[in-house]
Amino acid sequence: MDNHAFMAPPGQPRMPGGIQRRKTRRIMVGGVAVGDGAPISVQSMTNTKTDDVAATVAQIGQLSRAGCEIVRVAVPDQAAADAIARIKQAIDIPLIADIHFDYRLAIASARAGADGLRFNPGNIGSATNVRALVDCAKDCGIPIRVGVNAGSLEKDILEKYDGATARGMVESAMRHVDLLQDLDFHNIKISIKASDVPRTIAAYRLLSRQTDLPLHVGVTEAGSLYSGIVKSALGIGSLLAEGIGDTLRVSLTRDPVEEVRVGYEILRALDIRHRGPEIISCPTCGRCEIPLFDIVERVEKALLTCTTPVKLAIMGCVVNGPGEAREADIGVAGGRGVGILFKKGQVIKKFPEDQLVDVVLEAVGQFERQLASEPGEPADNRSTR
Repeated sequence: MDNHAFMAPPGQPRMPGGIQRRKTRRIMVGGVAVGDGAPISVQSMTNTKTDDVAATVAQIGQLSRAGCEIVRVAVPDQAAADAIARIKQAIDIPLIADIHFDYRLAIASARAGADGLRFNPGNIGSATNVRALVDCAKDCGIPIRVGVNAGSLEKDILEKYDGATARGMVESAMRHVDLLQDLDFHNIKISIKASDVPRTIAAYRLLSRQTDLPLHVGVTEAGSLYSGIVKSALGIGSLLAEGIGDTLRVSLTRDPVEEVRVGYEILRALDIRHRGPEIISCPTCGRCEIPLFDIVERVEKALLTCTTPVKLAIMGCVVNGPGEAREADIGVAGGRGVGILFKKGQVIKKFPEDQLVDVVLEAVGQFERQLASEPGEPADNRSTR
């Protein structure tokens, strides 16, 4: 596979966090650019029955409001493929059709208006099937994601590598990329996922040295909330820190809105993109005299769809809180019946402790209004980078 060797050129521009991002080609997924320096987009996937159009559209609306930029739906049968057209009419973000086994469902989805197709090389079938799928994608002008999973590699690759290894995953991906490119199809992105972090990282590192196609990164089947967040943060975060990755999906056995939230937190932690509030809160100790867990949860829920990049501190100690969170744009702390509002470490006012949530939400609203009134880019544009 030496003919695929690729190295990012020296002097590649760095992202805000100082990360030197790998140079890739650019493709368009609907109106969202992927690769070639475009912002790293956050994706998710619905868990509704796709042919239940009302439920699927409602969930996509929730995902979109949380910041999801590309959404994928499962297409297991003809009823799901037929629903694509109606779903597309009712949503405002690009829609990817996820196909396993039956290439004809990919063709039906593309013709119904899907903005892209994802197929798994391990189960899509013969080269003839792939040719038919490619011809349709060309006609519709949409990209294809070659989505390799460790759990469904081709039999000959499993035998060659004695299991689902990182090298085997890369060989599977590049085999199908070659097939698409031999058919003069180049509107491609690749994902290459395992359910464990080391193998996922190793596979993407190998792949990134062999192609300049844009990469969709993630750890598949990462698990429930805690294990899934840890695996995704380590796997996706490690790759992004090395400049690998053009779009991402966090995989959680959870409401998919949580996937979007975690995705943005990973990007924020690496100083790559900033969307919505960053909440700083203390872990609590014996000095805490307020129900901090409940207060933080109420504020998080209230600001779930807020896009303004405000640094917000919620502290459990009025004595140390302002000093410990002096870099916060807005902060509150409480204790012994009194709450305080502070900005950049300076106390602004005192108020009854039971008004903590209301005061911080009002302060965030004032911050948003002030930001929106400033000349230059709209606040929503500055919230991502």
